Amino acid sequence: MITFRTMRPIASQFRASSSALPTIARSYSAWSVKSYEYIQTTEPRPGVGQITLNRPKALNALSTPLIDELNHALQAFDSSPSISAILLTGSQKAFAAGADIKEMSTLTFSEAYTNSFIESWSLLTTTIKKPIIAAVSGHALGGGCELALMCDILYCTENANFGQPEIKLGTIPGAGGSQRLTKAIGKARAMELILTGKNFTGKEAGEWGVAARTFASWEELIEGALKTAETIAGYSRVAVMAGKEVVNKSQDLGVRDGVEYERRVFHSLFGSEDQKIGMKAFAEKKKAEWVHK
Repeated sequence: MITFRTMRPIASQFRASSSALPTIARSYSAWSVKSYEYIQTTEPRPGVGQITLNRPKALNALSTPLIDELNHALQAFDSSPSISAILLTGSQKAFAAGADIKEMSTLTFSEAYTNSFIESWSLLTTTIKKPIIAAVSGHALGGGCELALMCDILYCTENANFGQPEIKLGTIPGAGGSQRLTKAIGKARAMELILTGKNFTGKEAGEWGVAARTFASWEELIEGALKTAETIAGYSRVAVMAGKEVVNKSQDLGVRDGVEYERRVFHSLFGSEDQKIGMKAFAEKKKAEWVHK
C-alpha cells in the first residue's frame, strides 16, 4: 500500500520566481533576451508561453543541444510568475521528425548507458508543473512522437503523421514510446505499430484517444491550442497545477490509491487563497480575481 503521509500538498509546493526568456515576437511581459539556436520562445497570449522547435533543415530532428535548449525554456516558463500554461509546437511541415540519427549512429552501449543518453528528454514529465499543450502538424515520428506523448494535452491536424519507426533502424523506442503509446491506445494496437513501424494519421490519433482534438488546418490548430492555453491560464495557477498533478498520478496508481491521493491534494487546496477567492466569487456571482496563492 502506498503511504500518503509524506506527500506535500500542491499548494505548499508552489513557488514563483523571475526568469529570463527571449522575446521573439509580440509579448505581454518584459523578458530578458536570450538567444536560442534551435527553438524560439514567445508569449503570444496573456499567461501563455510558447516554444517553437526551430531546426527546419532537419525537420526539427531532436538533438541533444535542442533538448537542452527546450529544457531550459520549459524550466524558465515553469518558474515565471506571469506564465500559467505552455504551448509546444514545431512547423506546419514537422513537429519533430525524430531523433537525430547522426548523433546516435556511432554510439556504443557503454557510451549510451554511462552517459544516460536521452534521459534528459524526460525532464519534461518530471520537473515541469505547469500544463504543456502539444500542437502537432506534419511529421511526429520516433522521438517526435514520444515528445508529443509526454505533453499534457495533445492537439494535431487531421493529416499529421505519427509513428514509432525505430524497428526499421534496428532498435526500439527509447524515450517512453512503448509505454505511453500503449497506455493511450492499448497493447494490441501499440504492439502492431511498434513491431511493424507503421505510421498513423492525426485523424486516427483523435479516434484512438492519442489526441484530445484534431483540426483541419495548421491555422486552426494553432488558434485552437492557444485558446485552450489561454483558458487554462485564466484560472488559479495553484488549482491548475494541482489538477495536472492528480491526473498524471492516475497513470501511476491504482484507482483506490489514486482516489486517496486526489483527496489529499483536494484537501490541501483549502489552504490556498484562491480557493477562498473562487468560492466567494461564485457565491456573490462575481468573476474571481486569482492571486495564484
